[in-house]
Amino acid sequence: MSGDSSRRRHSPAVYRRRRIVLLVALVAVVALVWLLIAQPWRGAAAESPAPKPSATRAAATDLPVPGTATPSGTPTPEQTADAAPEPTAAASPEATPTAKPCVARDIAVEALSDQDTYEPGQNPQLSIQLTNNGASDCTLNVGTSGQSFTIMSGTDVWWRSTDCQTEPSDMIVLLAAGQTVASAAPLTWDRTRSSVGTCADGGRQNAPGGGASYHLSVEIGGISSTQSTQILLY
Repeated sequence: MSGDSSRRRHSPAVYRRRRIVLLVALVAVVALVWLLIAQPWRGAAAESPAPKPSATRAAATDLPVPGTATPSGTPTPEQTADAAPEPTAAASPEATPTAKPCVARDIAVEALSDQDTYEPGQNPQLSIQLTNNGASDCTLNVGTSGQSFTIMSGTDVWWRSTDCQTEPSDMIVLLAAGQTVASAAPLTWDRTRSSVGTCADGGRQNAPGGGASYHLSVEIGGISSTQSTQILLY
């Protein structure tokens, strides 16, 4: 009898291993119950801030074009003339949302025309160009809501791109230091006098030719061109 009892007796190391296994299993069960009740991942998800919108980097020679369309969606010749070029911008991972807004002293705005003189039947093609002459990148609203093209003869305002503009929009872009951005497509002036009252039914007065002088000035993002551009109509 004593011989059988000694064969069934285990060493103290075996009992210690069994206690360790039981202890580990107990800890695992407690941890699982805590995870199911506390759900700590919910707090982490709630604390993660939503990504903030950033300014897009302005693509070179690519400003947006605001247009006015008829109810059918097809622009009339007069409405095409009142569509101002607007800089387009492509999203860029390098865009820096912390860049400060541009200041007028750092931005050069120029009014451009495709020719200096226009023969009868030729319509001036107008564009806008801006350059960041500052030492740092900056942001500017170059959307159609902040664009204006004006044609004058002396002190007489003949045409404004905003007279018949519809659905203006904002577009915040990042202008890199030294970057120049220009109209992707020109704006056509149909050589008529614009007014809000002629947007729907037309009937506009034709601008005199015969070598008459007109001056184009532009504004974008609250910054005006420092000089006007002269064009001659024949």
